[in-house]
Amino acid sequence: MQAILGIIYHSIGGFASGSFYMPFNKVKKWSWETYWIVGGLFSWLIVPPLAAWITVPGFAEIISATSNQIIYFTFIMGLMWGIGGLSYGLGVRYLGMSLGNSVVLGFCAAFGAIVPSIYYNINPTEGKISFTDMMATSGGQLVLLGVFVCLAGIAISGKAGIMKEKELSVEEQKKSVAEFSLVKGLIIAVLSGILSSFFNFGIEAGKPMANATVEAGFNPLYQNNVTFVVILWGGLTTNLIWTTILSLKNKSYTDFVDKSSPIAKNILFSALAGTTWFLQFFFYGMGESKLGNGASSWILHMSTIILTANMWGIYRKEWKGVAPKTKWTIITGITVIILSVFLVGIGNSM
Repeated sequence: MQAILGIIYHSIGGFASGSFYMPFNKVKKWSWETYWIVGGLFSWLIVPPLAAWITVPGFAEIISATSNQIIYFTFIMGLMWGIGGLSYGLGVRYLGMSLGNSVVLGFCAAFGAIVPSIYYNINPTEGKISFTDMMATSGGQLVLLGVFVCLAGIAISGKAGIMKEKELSVEEQKKSVAEFSLVKGLIIAVLSGILSSFFNFGIEAGKPMANATVEAGFNPLYQNNVTFVVILWGGLTTNLIWTTILSLKNKSYTDFVDKSSPIAKNILFSALAGTTWFLQFFFYGMGESKLGNGASSWILHMSTIILTANMWGIYRKEWKGVAPKTKWTIITGITVIILSVFLVGIGNSM
């Protein structure tokens, strides 16, 4: 029953993450950096402590009682993840919901699942599975196979993107993705996928805060909400610096006073996007409390996002006008990525 609940929570979180960018498509006459930071203020600064206060009223005391070293490393992981999250937005911007999410999150799933075990190989920790442990067991080997299958699915999805670019004219590409750029998008997406996995490492670094939450008598289901507050401080720092630079460079800070744009509606849709984005980790934390923060939790979360984002991609007609072979290629890529989830899940259970 606990496993089923974990899967349900991860699926809800994945749906939220795969859907969060949709409200941004309703923002009019604002530069990317303007609506991204408005949404980000809700994602990283406003909603996380609010969620923590509702579920763990003593969260501030828990953070203040945590050692500076733990806070520092958790924050740094969030800082690195923030670069990945920032480039994630650019990846979707240049590749679209379908291809962008498949490439970014495929890499994120693979690295997020495998790197913690390498870390524990270098720094042995009681109760944690190292890379050597994985190699020595049939379950661990199946997890590694799942990671490689995931990478194969990413490669197939990337191939579909190349086929799409060759088949459609620039005008046709931009009907569904206004700033479509395959090469630029793929480079950014790979970088984003690798760095975005640092959120998973942040959860590990901040585990003492989650443990302190449970020890203080709060519901274990919400233990990660305290850790998220610190991780997202790092994400806010990275994104705030970059969007400020872009805002000054492009003079897009005038968007906030431009009366020709629907300012109130833009803030509303940006806030909705940011809040929806945070819900992915709210429910991820609940799922992780049931399944543990292992490879199965991370890849289950990522695959649900990929599946949801591709459904939105179909809804937005991002693959309209391409040859049947290209459509089947992207479908195959997505299917292979989903298959990797089952392999990792089975391997983790073994």
